[in-house]
Amino acid sequence: MNKLYLPLAAVLSLLSIDSTVNAQTKTFTITETVAQAPKANYQLASRFSPNKLRKMIYSTAVDPHWLKLCNRFWYEYETPAGKEWYLVDPASKKKTKIFDKAALAASITNIIRDPFDAEHLPLQNLKFAADEKNITFEVVSTIDELKKDRKDKKAADSMEKKIFYFNYEISKAKLTEVPNYTKPKAKPGWGSVAPDSSAIVFTRNYNLYWMDKENYKKAVKNEEDSTIVEHQLTKDGVKFYSYGSNGDGENNEENEKNNKKRRPAYVMWSPDAKHFVLNRADSRKVKDLWVINNVAAGRPTLETYKYQMPGEKESAITEILLFNFASKTYKKLNTAAFKDQTVSVWSAPLLNKDRDNEFRPSVWLGNNSKVYFQRTSRDLKRIDVCMVDINTGVVTPLIDERFNTYVEVTRPGLVNDGKELIHWSERDGWAHFYLFDGNGKLKNQITKGAFHCEEIVNIDAKNRVLYFTANGRESKEDPYYLHLYRINFDGSGIKLLNPGDFDHAISMSDDARFFVNNFSRVNTAPKSTLVDNNGRVAMNLETADLSLLMATGYKFPEPFKVKADDGVTDIYGVMYKPFDFDPNKKYPVIEYVYPGPQTEAVNKAFSKSMDRTDRLAQFGYVVLTVGNRGGNPARSKWYHTYGYGNLRDYGLADKKAAVEQLADKYSFINANKVGITGHSGGGFMSTAAMLVYPDFFKAAVSNAGNHDNSIYNRWWSEKHHGVKEVVSAKGDTTFTYNIDKNPDLAKNLKGHLLLMTGDVDNNVHPANTIRVANALMKAGKRFEMVMVPGQRHAFGELTEYTFWKLADHFNKYLIGDFSQTEQINILEMDREVERKR
Repeated sequence: MNKLYLPLAAVLSLLSIDSTVNAQTKTFTITETVAQAPKANYQLASRFSPNKLRKMIYSTAVDPHWLKLCNRFWYEYETPAGKEWYLVDPASKKKTKIFDKAALAASITNIIRDPFDAEHLPLQNLKFAADEKNITFEVVSTIDELKKDRKDKKAADSMEKKIFYFNYEISKAKLTEVPNYTKPKAKPGWGSVAPDSSAIVFTRNYNLYWMDKENYKKAVKNEEDSTIVEHQLTKDGVKFYSYGSNGDGENNEENEKNNKKRRPAYVMWSPDAKHFVLNRADSRKVKDLWVINNVAAGRPTLETYKYQMPGEKESAITEILLFNFASKTYKKLNTAAFKDQTVSVWSAPLLNKDRDNEFRPSVWLGNNSKVYFQRTSRDLKRIDVCMVDINTGVVTPLIDERFNTYVEVTRPGLVNDGKELIHWSERDGWAHFYLFDGNGKLKNQITKGAFHCEEIVNIDAKNRVLYFTANGRESKEDPYYLHLYRINFDGSGIKLLNPGDFDHAISMSDDARFFVNNFSRVNTAPKSTLVDNNGRVAMNLETADLSLLMATGYKFPEPFKVKADDGVTDIYGVMYKPFDFDPNKKYPVIEYVYPGPQTEAVNKAFSKSMDRTDRLAQFGYVVLTVGNRGGNPARSKWYHTYGYGNLRDYGLADKKAAVEQLADKYSFINANKVGITGHSGGGFMSTAAMLVYPDFFKAAVSNAGNHDNSIYNRWWSEKHHGVKEVVSAKGDTTFTYNIDKNPDLAKNLKGHLLLMTGDVDNNVHPANTIRVANALMKAGKRFEMVMVPGQRHAFGELTEYTFWKLADHFNKYLIGDFSQTEQINILEMDREVERKR
C-alpha cells in the first residue's frame, strides 16, 4: 500500500485515515485510500458558451417590419431548418412564405456561380420597395474584387468580396440581378436630416454646419469629396461647450485628429423643417477624469473626459437653443428655474412603419409652433413639464412633479396636437396616467390601483382610447409580467389585451388595429401571436424551436417567491440548477446580483443569454437571482425608493434572507457555502455583501463595481442615494453629499474575494476597484485582483476570459477544485474555428 507524507493541515480535510504521528516531523503516515478531490464540471459548463448556444437557440420572437401602404408586415424567423421569410396580412389572417427557398437558391447560384441551397440563404439588407410589390436584398459572393473607394491600390486590404444586388418581384416569384451595383454606404452617423430632406445639420470643430441634399449625397458616397459645399452656422463653439459632439470616447490623440471631421449634432427638427432645437451643455468647469489604454498600439494612450462626481459644485450648465433655419439665426431660451438644473427636449415618437428608413428625421415633440421639454432640479425632487412657443420664445410650465425622494417622468402623449396631454406620474405611489388639458390643468386620472403602468403604446384620439403596457395588475401572477391594455381617456373600460401568465412584449401597428404578441416565462418556450385591438387572437405565428437545446439535457430554471427580510414584502427570483442535478446532493449556492434601483437582474422571460446563470450552474452550483427592496421600478414607489439614503447596504439583507428561506425549504442547498457575484452595481453589491455579512458569504467575484460611490457619476449616485440642497441666509445654493462606501468596511473581509475591472472603464472608473483594493491591503487582507487590459465597462473581447476566471475562483473556494491550473486551458474552452467564405 502506498504511503503519503503530508503536512498536518492538509490531512485534516481527508475523510478517512488510519495513521501514526511522528512527533518530530509532525507528519502523518496514511494507510487508507485518500478521498477523491472534488471536481467542478468544466465539461458540462463549456457546452453552453455563447458561441455554442447560437447553434442551439434560433429565433425566439417575431420582430415585425410593418409596411407603409397597408396594414401588413414581414418578418424573418430561423429554426434548425434554416431561415424563412414571411409576409403577414392581418386583415385576411394570411401568413405566406415570401420565397420558394429552393427555387431562389437555384436562381442565385446560377447568377453568382457560388453554390447555395434552401437551408443556407445568406440574404442581407432585405427591404420592401416603395410599391411593396418588390423586394431588394444583397448576397455576398466569394469573388474577390478591388475596393471601389480604395486609396492605396497596392495596400494589402485593397480587395473585398463582391456583393450582388437583387430585385425580387413577389407576385411573379421573379428574381433579377441589378447590374453594375455599388453597395450604398450606410447613413453617416453625423448627419441630422431635415424632415423634407432639404438640409442636413452636423458639427465640425465644435460648431454647427449644414449642407443641402445634393451635397449630402456626395458625402454619403465619399466623405472626403473635395467638391462638397457646406455652410457654417455658428462660430463660438469650443471643446466642452460645443454645438454637438465633443469626441467622447476618443483618446487625446484621436480627438485632435478628428476635431476637423464631421460629427453628430443631435438636433431635433420642427415637422415643417423650418426650425430645429439643440441641447447645448457648458461643461468647461466640470473637472477632468482620465483613463489610460496600456495596450494601445505604440505608446499607451490617454483619454481625458469630463466627469462630475456627487456633491461637486462644478456642474454642467444645460441650455436649449432654438434655430430659425430660414434666417440662419438662433436664440437661447429662458428655461431657468432651479440651481444646476438640467433641461431636455423630447423627441416625437417614431412610427413603426418607418423602422427600415435609416434616413428618418429626428423631430421634436410638438408641432410647428410648440416644443415640449422637461427641466429637472439637481436633487431630482422637482420636475416641470414645459412648453415653449417658438414664435415668442415664451416658456410655459404645464405640469409640476414634486416628491421627497426623487421624481421621474416620461415623454407625455400629445392628443390632437397638444390640446390635451397624457402624463405619466407616480404621485399617488404607483405609476399611472393622467389626462391634462393643453394649459396643464388636470382633467382626470386615467388609470388607478396598486399596479405599475409602463409606457404609452398608442393613442387613438378619435375614439379617445389609450393603449399602454403595465404590470402587477393581474392577480396570481408574478407582478413583473408585462401586459398590454386599452382604456378610455375618462378611466372607464380598461381591458387586458394579451392575457396569460407570461411576460409579454408587443409591437403594435401605427393604426392600433393589430399587434404582435411575443410571450414566455423563464420556464417555457417563447411563442408569438397576432392579436387585434380587442384582444382576439387572429393568428398563431411561431413557437420557438428549442429541440437542439433540449437534446443537450437543458432544463428550464425554476421561478420562486420568498419574503424579504421584513417578513412581509414578496420578492421574486429564479433558481438555476445543474442539468445533471442530483436531489440527494448538497450544492454550493451562488447569487448573481444587481441591486438596481433602475432594474433587477432577474429574468422574467426565456433568454438566450445564459452566461451568468445557466452556464455557471453547470459547474456544480445552485445559482439564484432574486429581487430586493429598493430594486426594480416596476413595483410601487415605496419598493423602488427603499434604498434612498442607504445606497450601500439596502439590498443585502434581502439577498441573505432569500438563501436562508430556500435552504430551509430545499435540502440540496448548502447555506454554509454561499458565493455572490455581479457586474457594475452587482460588483459593488457582491463586495459589500462580503464585508457586511462576512460569516455568511464565503466567496465573491466583483466585476467593474462602483465600490466608492463618492467618485461614481453624480447622475446615478445623487439620484438614488440623495443629495441635499442647502440654501444659505444670503440665498446661495450648495449641494452636500455623503455616502457609505465599500472601502470603509475592508477590515471585515474573511472570505475569498476576486476583484476585476477594465483599465479603460470610463463609466465606473478603475479607481473604484483600486480604492477598495488599497483599503484591503492596508487592512492586511488577502484577496485577488484582475485588471482587464484595454477594456471598457463590459470587458468587451475579454468577456469570455473573465467568465472562466470567475468560474475558477468559485470552483476553488466553494467546491474545493484547485485542478484548473493543471488541466484547464481557458483558450480551448470555447474554441470555434469557422470556415470563412
